[in-house]
Amino acid sequence: MYSSSGLVESVVYRNPIGAVVSEMAKPANKVSFDPRLLTGIPVVMAVVDAGSFVGAGQALGLSQSGVSRAIQRLEQRLGARLFERNAKVIRLTETGRQFCEELVPLKARLEEAAEKAVLSATSVRGRLRVNVDPTFARLVLVPRLNVFLAAHPHLQIELVVRDTIGDLIGEGFDAAVRFGEPAPSSLIIRRLLQVRVLTCASPRYLSRRGRPESPRDLAKDQHECLLFRDPTTRTPFPWEFHHGKKIITVPVTGRLILNDALTHLEACVAGMGVAQVFELGIEALLKHGKLVNLFPDWSDEHFPLYIYHTSRHFVPAKLRAFLDFLGTLARDRS
Repeated sequence: MYSSSGLVESVVYRNPIGAVVSEMAKPANKVSFDPRLLTGIPVVMAVVDAGSFVGAGQALGLSQSGVSRAIQRLEQRLGARLFERNAKVIRLTETGRQFCEELVPLKARLEEAAEKAVLSATSVRGRLRVNVDPTFARLVLVPRLNVFLAAHPHLQIELVVRDTIGDLIGEGFDAAVRFGEPAPSSLIIRRLLQVRVLTCASPRYLSRRGRPESPRDLAKDQHECLLFRDPTTRTPFPWEFHHGKKIITVPVTGRLILNDALTHLEACVAGMGVAQVFELGIEALLKHGKLVNLFPDWSDEHFPLYIYHTSRHFVPAKLRAFLDFLGTLARDRS
């Protein structure tokens, strides 16, 4: 990139015993990195590309004197002269030539890294890591996920299905989808859905135990309730029933406590007991009579579903696309 005709010979000096020694032969002292060097490097490259301080200034939006001062500061920090210059000629010194030869591949790698960052912001590609609630993952997200993946062939998704959000940033997640009211957080949180809670049983169960006439009947010994453990408190969720603004809590009992929503639902379909389940994802079971909504007039309780991510600024294209996809799923369910 740099011709020998554009360089001056190395400066010479005399050592204490009078021998002439090339500047390049001087012992090099290891210098700790000074981050201020980074401000001068683009100026050096601009001077080399333009062949003059004036041209470099035009490329960078600086005055000729501003370019000159930037070069002087960089030379002072390096402790080496990079350019020989006078009113008519600017040439790289040998040190300057070597310095620029080292910078060229670094500049190319920086440009490549910047290009990848731009692609990340504008193109749906790479890897998306999402922490997902088990109920939403199994009953809603996974059955529709093939549509999203087909629309974005350069995207890979890692779904981590679990019942706690954990440390979203520390564990390297791009987003999380969780049920329940969020705790105070610095994360960006947006509600996707309000999901109805239904109290259901299978026809098999009802043929054995009878159909309860009101929610309070579930406290009687004749009924077996399938309890679901709250992942936060580690105790079963209380059974609430909502009718408009009226709320009652029924002290139900049961011998089976579960912490997996799909297993909980399957146990209910199998006739093992009465369960409080999300309406989300069980529409077909209700339609085909495999489950019965026991108290339609007491089915006004709603449970929120939220999406969490780290920042509202500079959201990568892959995350924006996923948020839009979740929004579509939510609208289809509303």
